[in-house]
Amino acid sequence: MASDSGDRYATLKRCLGVLRDARNDSEQFAALLLVTKAVRAGEVDAKTRRQIFDAIGFTFPTRLLTSRQPPAGCPPHTFRALGLTLLACFCTDPELAGHSQILNKIPTFNDILLSSCDADSTSMVDDVYQCLSSVLATARGPKELVTKGTVSALCQAYLNGGHGSDRALTLLVGLLAIAEAKCWQRDAPQLLAVLGKLSSDFLKAEDMTKFELCEILPHFIPLSAPLTENSQGSEYLCRLYKGLADVLGSKLSKLQRDPALKLAASLVQACGAEWIPAGSAGSKFLALLVNLACVEVRLTLEEPDPMEVEGKKEVVTACYALMEMGIQECLREENPLLENVQKMQLMRIMEEAFGAVIFYLRQVKQKELQDPFIFASVRVLGAWMAEETSSFKQEICELLPFLVDYARKLFKEGCPAVSLPQAELVCNEGSAFPQDALRFLLPGFCHLTAEDRPRDILISEGAPALLCEYFLHQWEVLTSESTAPALLTSTEMSLQTTCGIFLNLVVTAPDLVRHDKTFSSLMDVLLKSLPLLLPQKHHLVLAANILTLGLMMARILVGSAVLQGTQSAKEFFGAAVCFLSQAHTTQADPSSDGLAVAVSPAYVRAWDDIRELWFLGMQALAGCIPLFPWLPHAALQARWLQGLSQLLSCVTPASVDSELVTAFQAVLVELARASDQCRDVILSHHGMEWANLYGMAALEQCLAKQGGARSTLGGK
Repeated sequence: MASDSGDRYATLKRCLGVLRDARNDSEQFAALLLVTKAVRAGEVDAKTRRQIFDAIGFTFPTRLLTSRQPPAGCPPHTFRALGLTLLACFCTDPELAGHSQILNKIPTFNDILLSSCDADSTSMVDDVYQCLSSVLATARGPKELVTKGTVSALCQAYLNGGHGSDRALTLLVGLLAIAEAKCWQRDAPQLLAVLGKLSSDFLKAEDMTKFELCEILPHFIPLSAPLTENSQGSEYLCRLYKGLADVLGSKLSKLQRDPALKLAASLVQACGAEWIPAGSAGSKFLALLVNLACVEVRLTLEEPDPMEVEGKKEVVTACYALMEMGIQECLREENPLLENVQKMQLMRIMEEAFGAVIFYLRQVKQKELQDPFIFASVRVLGAWMAEETSSFKQEICELLPFLVDYARKLFKEGCPAVSLPQAELVCNEGSAFPQDALRFLLPGFCHLTAEDRPRDILISEGAPALLCEYFLHQWEVLTSESTAPALLTSTEMSLQTTCGIFLNLVVTAPDLVRHDKTFSSLMDVLLKSLPLLLPQKHHLVLAANILTLGLMMARILVGSAVLQGTQSAKEFFGAAVCFLSQAHTTQADPSSDGLAVAVSPAYVRAWDDIRELWFLGMQALAGCIPLFPWLPHAALQARWLQGLSQLLSCVTPASVDSELVTAFQAVLVELARASDQCRDVILSHHGMEWANLYGMAALEQCLAKQGGARSTLGGK
């Protein structure tokens, strides 16, 4: 055999010599036929392959691909087949596979995939798949394949079911794993058609094919536009639900259950719980799904052998997504999928699973912090802490130093996100930087800063300084012109929640605010932020948060340099007065012929979210008026007193609730005390009359006292 191989190698060398010395196409073609015979026999090593390329180059194979005149008596695609064989041979060299001469032939490869394939041309199709697979493995390859239409060609080749269609599916999975967003952006209809076939096969399959499809299907579930948006997508989701219900309702081995859980998790990631139908069957399936996820998490994370955990990280990450859905469904009040009894049962089961997550995180070593599975575990715990603060109080308090330290490390280092195979479940969509752990911990921290012990731990671990830096970073992201819309939403939510944490600290730990330099820096940012936000009505909730926090901090930091009559301080208070003064207007009162007070149209959509902040802001503003001499001037400049007088004079008193009366009175009294001009404006607009009408005794007394003092002075 060795001798036979040596003979063939000698023959191949002679052929390469002929190729190099060929005087015309006929001689070169004859030598090529011998070379390609050796190539097809698979007996060419890397060194010999390179020698073949050096002898031939790209020019001759390119001519063969474009030639339309085969030799007499040969099939019509002889030249093309020969050229493809040579290119497939070259492509097994990674350096050549990424060469522009290969990349510019991608459209030709696509055409061959889509042309009718007879028995004589199957080898051409195999060569094309070899070329495309090699191109996919290069750095530039995936982008070139997407932009040159290969996704569409592969989808069609798979749907046609011809020779090599299984390789088309494998290539599609590879492309989607690398460039999912771009693939869906360009070829959504074709990819949905593939999902249609896969979902149909999944529903019908009665053998191991069902579980193989569980592994493939997650790649074809788009995250960008929900499948629920059209009837076709809804039909595919229905098939997947029915197929999964069949699978998970049966007795399964671990190897069968894991892919099914991962498929369910990818559906949750894309569509929430919308793919699960309402009704008894759907609620039982959802409860089963979350139950299985919790069991899997407990079995894995309570396992003392670290190697066991290592092998299960992908499926546990999928289970985390199912548990997050479980939390949301247990909290859902409108059209709930679960009955109350099911919710209570699931909350107990999830509580046990989160006990395992806490147990696992307490064992984490410093060197493991860059593992994306740690991030996924922190994220899911953050989701639980955001909603459930009564359980594991002691354990959470003990874990807080780790959570703060972990979030700080990721934030400071911009820790690179290492991809898990189930990447979509740990990816941080809408995050300003890779693996933004703080974003998921903020809601839990907001609850915890309202309680003494966890607040003390957070303060001692330096959380306020970290949160201030985070706030500054997120503010920069929000105000950056290049920020994507999806990122804006999550950034704004993070800023709002961070404001909530700081508000808790202002109320419960004023001495910390007074003495920690962090808060002076934060005050400076708040002063500059509000005037920028105010003209943008789509940022009303964030503006309300920043306004209220700024006013409450200003009362504590009154001696701070940034508040000593600076331009930014005056602009902030001017913006605060505008925001608070424009929240109410008049509208027709349906219960009478008169007018009623109402929330201004610009505020209506956000009012549920800003109502409490508005009242708190009014209270804080009243507290600031005696401390900052320029504040009455800001109220006069905004003509707030005239507007408020007009409002209270023309509406039906019954339409102004007592809480609103109290809020208006607190500000009016402080303005009247602080400024003669403000008092005169109130009096000249029938202030005594409407103060009496609304039972504003403190304002009446203030106006009468000041008015009396003024008369006495005039008499003297």
